[in-house]
Amino acid sequence: MSGSDGNNVLVTGISSGIGLAQAGIFLENGWRVYGIDQASKPDLAGDFHFLQLDLTGDLSPVFSWCQSVDVLCNTAGILDDYRPHLDIEEDELARIFAVNFFAVTRLTRPYLQQMVDRQSGIIINMCSIASSLAGGGGSAYTASKHALAGFTKQLALDYAKDKVQVFGIAPGAVQTGMTQKDFETGGLADWVADQTPIGRWTQPGEIAELTFMLASGKLFSMQGQIITIDGGWSLK
Repeated sequence: MSGSDGNNVLVTGISSGIGLAQAGIFLENGWRVYGIDQASKPDLAGDFHFLQLDLTGDLSPVFSWCQSVDVLCNTAGILDDYRPHLDIEEDELARIFAVNFFAVTRLTRPYLQQMVDRQSGIIINMCSIASSLAGGGGSAYTASKHALAGFTKQLALDYAKDKVQVFGIAPGAVQTGMTQKDFETGGLADWVADQTPIGRWTQPGEIAELTFMLASGKLFSMQGQIITIDGGWSLK
């Protein structure tokens, strides 16, 4: 099913939130989109191909289904309810790292090898403001996103000579299904908006616009940057 004629993108966590918005902007611009999620297939029009899969398990079905990509968007991730270390069991810590970090390293490896072989490709990892500061999540989430930022930077350094561009995107508070409980009665939504300099939450479509700009291949001199998009939260 996989094409090799350019403009193929693989997006993880595609069924909701940021991943869904990313898929939408690529499809609107005529790209072939491969999407993975453990949730059910989203309703998307265009050249869209879906695989329902848990990224912490066996990934071999992915590589036979989507054999080549020009752009890889490692977007899937899970939160930890802002819990400190003593409130998180070891198996849950391991699961958060399995999704937020090790799924990225495992999925990236075969596609990175292809990109090196053909001397072109773009990898965009979904980091977080929690990749560089505390308070954007709990102990497990913050640690996993710091690890992802380190992986992103080292990947960018090691493979720049092979013409593989690597970026990270570091959102702040984004209004998605993952943060839905913040918008329920007694949630943090109003407080977060009040604390954010622009006075509101970031929308998934804004992350998608940034993603598409990075995926354009026009920013040749940018490498290894983790770009913050948080409404000014981290300026304080």
